[in-house]
Amino acid sequence: MTEREKKLLLVDLCARVAFGAVKCQVKVFSFNEEMDEHIEWLDDEIIFIEPRIHNVYLYEEGTDVDISDIRPYLRPMSSMTEEEENEFNHVFELELAALEEPAVGHTIKSAASNAFVIDFYNRHHFDYRGLIEKGLALEAPKDMYIF
Repeated sequence: MTEREKKLLLVDLCARVAFGAVKCQVKVFSFNEEMDEHIEWLDDEIIFIEPRIHNVYLYEEGTDVDISDIRPYLRPMSSMTEEEENEFNHVFELELAALEEPAVGHTIKSAASNAFVIDFYNRHHFDYRGLIEKGLALEAPKDMYIF
């Protein structure tokens, strides 16, 4: 994983933390004293909790894991339900109404509509950055994130 990909993944995960836990597949290495060797295993149930510079702290394991060993489960944009589409349209209509007065330049008001849309995507665990396609995330099973 390149440094750019690590940063993209970390930025994405950090943005999602405020909306609840993101389920991830995590490659974990442990030492088997009995066999005197390192064991690599995947855990699909560990929850991403606290971002760090190039690693994350795993609450259940109480350890740091390199960001390149984490693949969040995200939903493809195409998996948006009709109910979510209606919610999105409602949020978008409110934002358009708030922006009816033309803003000059970059203002908080002009940025607000983008922020609300991104918040919607994060809250519903949508992959709006194309991380699945880049191999940086996994497609979430259909009912992984139930609202």
